[in-house]
Amino acid sequence: MPRVIHFEINVDNPERASKFYADTFGWKFQQWGGPSEYWLVTTGADAEPGINGGMMKRPHPGAATVNTIGVASVDESVAAVAKNGGKVVMPKTAIPTIGWFAYCTDTEGNTFGVMQPDANAR
Repeated sequence: MPRVIHFEINVDNPERASKFYADTFGWKFQQWGGPSEYWLVTTGADAEPGINGGMMKRPHPGAATVNTIGVASVDESVAAVAKNGGKVVMPKTAIPTIGWFAYCTDTEGNTFGVMQPDANAR
């Protein structure tokens, strides 16, 4: 069964936000070396329950936190989203060395991601 594997916090000021979460919860932030301005968020030790995530500058006013669901196939997942009344809002996109990703919305307008890890990236 696909599960939430990642979250993204959209922020106006990455420095202010990372300080808040680090000071409040002890989270650690590391700028990702990929093609976009993005920070990896470590929320705890891998042996503890929970997930890690990311942080990025808010792409548009009102952009909220997004959960990403790990799937076996982005193509099959976006087809199922459309069949069940959701919408694809960003088509399948490659994330170098990570896998394939798409943004969708559910029937209530909530944005979520689906990600198919690249088996060769691990």
